[in-house]
Amino acid sequence: MIAEVMKMREEENKRSSQSSSVKRFFKKRWVFPAIYIASAALILTAVLWYQSSNSATDKYDYKSTDIAGKKNQEPAIEVSKTLEDFKMPVENADAAVVKTKFYDFNGKAEDQEAALVFYNNTYQPNTGIDVTIKDDEAFNVVAALSGTVTRVEEDAVLGNVIELEHDKGIVTQYQSVKDIKIKVGQEVKQGQVLATAGQSLFNEKAGTHVHFEIRKDGIAVNPTNYFNKSLSTLQEEKLSNDKASESVETPQMKEKEQMIDESGNSSDEENINGESSESTENTNS
Repeated sequence: MIAEVMKMREEENKRSSQSSSVKRFFKKRWVFPAIYIASAALILTAVLWYQSSNSATDKYDYKSTDIAGKKNQEPAIEVSKTLEDFKMPVENADAAVVKTKFYDFNGKAEDQEAALVFYNNTYQPNTGIDVTIKDDEAFNVVAALSGTVTRVEEDAVLGNVIELEHDKGIVTQYQSVKDIKIKVGQEVKQGQVLATAGQSLFNEKAGTHVHFEIRKDGIAVNPTNYFNKSLSTLQEEKLSNDKASESVETPQMKEKEQMIDESGNSSDEENINGESSESTENTNS
């Protein structure tokens, strides 16, 4: 009995000492602030973890719907094209030479005459520029602007034709080319090789060249006015169609045609006179 009583007293003493230790611990000034800070840290960590898990889910969902052909991708492509500047359709612009300029209806008479192409006994206004390289060497023809290939056509007179569309109604055209390296429907980047410069029956005097045109809504514009300018410049410009791309006749052209006619008539007269003299001699003999 005595032993049991002693054990009970010892246990009570231990309990009282433990209780007093806990009380003394909580009576310290730093205990409750520390508990508060630790609790706040745990709550903040849980909130941040929850937010990060939701943002990761949102990111995954966005990528899963961002596939080719979605409308939300189209504006980015159009903006990139708009920001590009028109470039010469050759790899080395410093070596390029404009053999035949664009026919400007409002230009000077001498400039207009230099921009005429004589083909099939008719003077035609040049609706683009004819670009060559020094020493009449062959060279690569490149895309002046990123776009979609809408036309690849063999043409004996023009020397084959490539057409790229860059925006609704705005196209670039490349004539007098060979060894074509692209096809209709293909997306090409600015500076990408399209073909090799060749020759055409339409402008034989230009030699090895590429005939380059820029058109908006079917109206040819002067390419040299848009080199190093963005596509948006042409998009914003208003063009009139009172100057059609047709055969034109200037005073200089009339004079040349008259000279050709006179030389042709004189040669015909010589042939007629020669034939008549021969027939006279035969008759006398």
